[in-house]
Amino acid sequence: MDFDLEKIISWQNAMNLLDIALVWYLVYKLIVILKGTRAIQLLKGVFFFVLVKMGAVLLQLETIDWIMNQVIRWGVVAVIIIFQPEIRRGLEHLGKTGFRNRSARLAQSGESFVQEIDKAVQYMARRKIGALISIQMNDVLDEYARTGIPIRGEVSNQLLINIFIPNTPLHDGAVIIQDFHVTSASSYLPLSENPLISKELGTRHRAAIGLSEVTDALTIIVSEETGGISIAHHNKLLREMSREKFIEYLNDHFIIEENDEDDKPNLLQEFLDNLKWGNSE
Repeated sequence: MDFDLEKIISWQNAMNLLDIALVWYLVYKLIVILKGTRAIQLLKGVFFFVLVKMGAVLLQLETIDWIMNQVIRWGVVAVIIIFQPEIRRGLEHLGKTGFRNRSARLAQSGESFVQEIDKAVQYMARRKIGALISIQMNDVLDEYARTGIPIRGEVSNQLLINIFIPNTPLHDGAVIIQDFHVTSASSYLPLSENPLISKELGTRHRAAIGLSEVTDALTIIVSEETGGISIAHHNKLLREMSREKFIEYLNDHFIIEENDEDDKPNLLQEFLDNLKWGNSE
């Protein structure tokens, strides 16, 4: 049986290139995810120890090499202990992403939903009533809904406005919306520890960004100081949105036909978009 050596070598080279490309992409995505979080400092530390280890091997510095081996060996255990909450959230995020299909949403329900959200947000923005509304997308928000007061009511502008009226029992915290229903109010969201966040942003904005870092939830913020409307989504903060931009953004995410082909994830397009625009605005 004859073997075409050139074809075999060509196939092996193609697989090697694919292997390198996948590793590069995974490293890139890891850096993008960790950018601006306290974990990026850990990544820098790991990179430093790897460089020291490589230098010790090349220069045959046996004592330094032994020390680095011990640091790396026990460092893994230390990282697991110190970053246990982040690791747990990350694993939950991987387990939940992609298993819930948004294509089941009906366009009619989406239109009504957007209208009710817009009426409530515009009303509160004009009167500078602070609000924080987190809407579940694919990642389940049960963990955060359990921290608040259960409601389970239809989404309406009257309900949302009444929740956030100042000095009422439920106004402080976030409203969680799941499957077009208000699940809870006065819920706690994780505050972002990103040092790059502007100091002028308050707790509501930090909580919205924090949730966007660990889930794909879309969170609406109404500023109590300025009445400005912002959206935190996919680790991005869209600030001071006009009503037209706000409605357009909601329409793009909630008015979806049942078998919309665009709802299918496109990893290549996501990679190109991140490469072009970065991970934050």
